[in-house]
Amino acid sequence: MTEISTEYRGEALGPRFFADPHRVYQEWAERGDVHGVGAPGGGRSWVVTGYTECRRALTDPRLRKDFDGANKLLRSGRNDPPVDSNFPDLASHMLNADQPDHTRLRRIVGRYFTPRAAEQMRPWIRETADRLLTDLAGHDEVDLIEAYAGALPMHVMCKVLGMPYAEGNELRRWIPAVQSVGTDERRTEALTKLVDHLTALIHRRRVEPGDDVVSALLHADSDERLTENELMSMIFLLLVAGHETTVNLIGNAVLALLCHPAHLAALIAEPAGIPTAIEEFLRYDGPVNIASVRYTNCPVEFGGREIPADEFVFVSLSAANRDPRKFTAPHSLEFERNTTGHLAFGHGIHYCLGAPLARVEADVALTALLARYPDIRLGCDYDDVRWQQSVMRGLVRLPVRLGSSSCPVGSSE
Repeated sequence: MTEISTEYRGEALGPRFFADPHRVYQEWAERGDVHGVGAPGGGRSWVVTGYTECRRALTDPRLRKDFDGANKLLRSGRNDPPVDSNFPDLASHMLNADQPDHTRLRRIVGRYFTPRAAEQMRPWIRETADRLLTDLAGHDEVDLIEAYAGALPMHVMCKVLGMPYAEGNELRRWIPAVQSVGTDERRTEALTKLVDHLTALIHRRRVEPGDDVVSALLHADSDERLTENELMSMIFLLLVAGHETTVNLIGNAVLALLCHPAHLAALIAEPAGIPTAIEEFLRYDGPVNIASVRYTNCPVEFGGREIPADEFVFVSLSAANRDPRKFTAPHSLEFERNTTGHLAFGHGIHYCLGAPLARVEADVALTALLARYPDIRLGCDYDDVRWQQSVMRGLVRLPVRLGSSSCPVGSSE
């Protein structure tokens, strides 16, 4: 009979962890697949890291996600994870819902994020990417996150939501703070800014509907109408998750290429390989380190360790995707590997709704960038690259030297 451990060891989730979580996960691996961690602000939580255990945790109904239950647990004083308890009008979305509410919410918005819908946006995304890259001509060194990897996804989300780009671009600087660990003043300020802007957007689209998702949700049939809190929460989720996930995917992929010159040269020579490479980028250093918070509604056992009821659980997608029991030589970037089953976009009912659109954006972004600036190089030492202090996995900045510019694909020049 396998012995079940009830030991709790509070690991620290500090700057070292967020700067290089892969190294920390390697250190943890010898102690198993489930680890006690000190939650931000005190209390205790758990991180699941092994591939098999992560996949199971992502679908286990005993790990709940509903906001009311999480908020009640938060206010009990036993835990203090990053839950937006002070912003309930942003929390009534499908990531914070269990069945049957989750199915209802996802069905209402899911039709706008199908693979077909994403492909229909490809020409527009390509035009936007080419315009952004043209604007970079003549600049030897740029921050690629600010100028391209962050700008392109915001253009896309503004089009999807019917938001003027100038307004979305203003919000862009607040979005990383929303995803940061803890509940400091900057995060609260960021959430307040987002609420104000989204309230104004909803009002405009209620009076002047357009060809966008917000207008469609506002004027849906009565059986698919969202409550006011659900509407605000849904738009908040689409904006923040839809933008930040894709920014990180593009930025992390470019950094990986700049650190692997042979891989970079291969994709410049054969851009048709970029969609396959994207799946390896997702596995190797995906846009989300730790999936959104869950909590136990009864004692559960994962990886030979018992987690008590009413405790917060975090599932590490990054650790799962580098589990050597699933992927051979997991710390190597290999475009030829079979990436089937990677968990970069999650698994189960909460699998990322925007995954098809993120893949199209990344494909267009990388194809256009490498065609226009094939001499691109990292503009700093790798050790000087700064990562966000966040459950996401994204760069604060990515200085690059662009080199000479080629004509865009399809140019008549």
